[in-house]
Amino acid sequence: MRGSSRHGPSRPDRVGRGAADGAAPRRGNRPARPQPGQRADRGQPDLTRPDRPLGSKPADAERLSAVLEPVVRVAGLDLESVRISAAGRRWLLRVVVDGDNRPGLDEIALVSRSVSAELDESGVMGEAAYTLEVSSPGVDRPLTEQRHWRRAVGRLVSVPLARPAPAARTTPPGSTEPATYLTAVTGRVVAAGPEAVTLDIEGERRDFGYRDLGPGRVQVEFSNAGTAGAASGASGDEGETGGH
Repeated sequence: MRGSSRHGPSRPDRVGRGAADGAAPRRGNRPARPQPGQRADRGQPDLTRPDRPLGSKPADAERLSAVLEPVVRVAGLDLESVRISAAGRRWLLRVVVDGDNRPGLDEIALVSRSVSAELDESGVMGEAAYTLEVSSPGVDRPLTEQRHWRRAVGRLVSVPLARPAPAARTTPPGSTEPATYLTAVTGRVVAAGPEAVTLDIEGERRDFGYRDLGPGRVQVEFSNAGTAGAASGASGDEGETGGH
């Protein structure tokens, strides 16, 4: 569910393209055309262009994260990511939050209001016109933190290994066959402790330290019920969008 509201500076008056100092240009001596994004009279960025956001660029993602993380934690959630990008004449601020109990639309709406209030009070967005989008991560979110793995217990995942690991079936002693090494594994998350994650790989449980794992990906599973099948955990982001 998405809603919207808007903040930002009013639209500036469009700048005319009159000749410099009010003098008409001579034939064969036309003034140089301004470059794209430049005003004809001052050579400054033209904020009236439809493809350029109004107002100066706000703070970067790192600064925004520092401002918003305490607000999200008060709501009992984790701040997963903050991204700021241009979107037409506005900036688009994307905030992704998550928790052990996947936040629903009501929780997302509450966090969105708290985040919006903090942005207004702190002034970190300056005079920029922007749209705020608060959501929870989708199933394609990479598993990179211990809390991500903990929330994926019971799910089938595929994960590359940061360094090769011996295969489940090792080469028998004295065999001339070369030893095989795994570069990626697919298994079901059994547990996610402080130091390692336990995967069930074809009926065998194996522990992998977090430092040995790359970013994991939850695999979409389809049940056998129904003719078309039903996706397990394949839903996208839940969120609310508000313009400022």
